[in-house]
Amino acid sequence: MTAIIDSTVTPARAPSPRFHVVLYQPQIPNNTGNIGRTCMATGCRLHVVHPIGFDMDEKACRRAGLDYWDLVDCVEHASWEEFLAKERPPRLWLYSTKSDRPHWDASFNEGDYLLFGQETGGVPAEVHAWVDATYGAGHQLTLPMRADPRARSLNLATVVACGIYEGLRQTGGMVR
Repeated sequence: MTAIIDSTVTPARAPSPRFHVVLYQPQIPNNTGNIGRTCMATGCRLHVVHPIGFDMDEKACRRAGLDYWDLVDCVEHASWEEFLAKERPPRLWLYSTKSDRPHWDASFNEGDYLLFGQETGGVPAEVHAWVDATYGAGHQLTLPMRADPRARSLNLATVVACGIYEGLRQTGGMVR
């Protein structure tokens, strides 16, 4: 695993990101790279919560981010507890296959935190409970899928992009 990077010295760090994209212990470097690229292109800050299933310097992550990686506003957190202590998110939305509330029913604000779980298991029950206790049950969202047991979930990078762009749609698009 890589050391935690203090991104406060990274020139890419934006003073007020459109949204905060939080990846809870991601496992696949290509997904994280693609998500970083989407964050850069939309003015969002990427938060990566450790432990993760790869090295952030891994070639696959950087390859998926292409030549954008140096421009990604990325903050790494050693743990979920450190993320909460450092960020204290005022508003957060958890994307989960366990929710039945479509994400277009949410009312996003610029600066909201969008939380996404691991590719293979989402977030643990304690995180679901924390979201409910802190923000209310309405802060768990899903991207609806057809009722077919073979359609278990969508690709993480796809869900993140959908979440960001729904938020942008609701908050005025890319115009600032």
